[in-house]
Amino acid sequence: MGEWIRLKASDGHSFDGYKASPSGKPRGGLVVIQEIFGVNENIRRYCDSFAAEGYVALAPALFDRDKSKIELGYTAETVAQGREIRARVGWDGPIGDVEAACAALKGAGKLGVTGYCWGGSLAWVAACRFKPACAVGYYGGQIIQFVDETPTCPVMLHFGEKDANIPLSDVDTIRAKHPKVPIHVYEGAGHGFDCELRKDFHPMSSKLARERTRAFFAQHIG
Repeated sequence: MGEWIRLKASDGHSFDGYKASPSGKPRGGLVVIQEIFGVNENIRRYCDSFAAEGYVALAPALFDRDKSKIELGYTAETVAQGREIRARVGWDGPIGDVEAACAALKGAGKLGVTGYCWGGSLAWVAACRFKPACAVGYYGGQIIQFVDETPTCPVMLHFGEKDANIPLSDVDTIRAKHPKVPIHVYEGAGHGFDCELRKDFHPMSSKLARERTRAFFAQHIG
């Protein structure tokens, strides 16, 4: 049900986006923000799943600022490669690309933003800067860098108790700074616990987090 489209950021950068649309009238729009592995099979699955539930889902290809059509798997080698690309593209360009994706879904109704890993951190930034209807972030390890920014909309965050990449002290800091934000920590779950293609996939935590996320979107988008 998905297709690749072209998007343009305010700085003139042109890039790809994977867009999945529902069969009927959309309930609203969702910007789905990638991990450090590009808009790969996993991210496209998320978009297709959200479309099946009635949302227009769009995943901007943030790595296009380095090289187009980057799709990585889940190995130690690709993690290192993804981190290198993320470092090269920085923050400002990808944040602008997320903003462009939000603008592209303006006609779909109320807009939500969600993201995973790096995308979870960018979802937090989007919630603080772009005024979507709501945002959900999964294991966003860099949220701590933006913890002094304040969301303009309802936000929900998911973290794994055994995430080796995100200290629970960072989660505690986010919670202390933003006590009204619902933050869920999943017992026994590591980083990437919602991705079925990763060895860290944690079915029980994934199921519960997805139920909470869907209910959150239904409440704030429709």
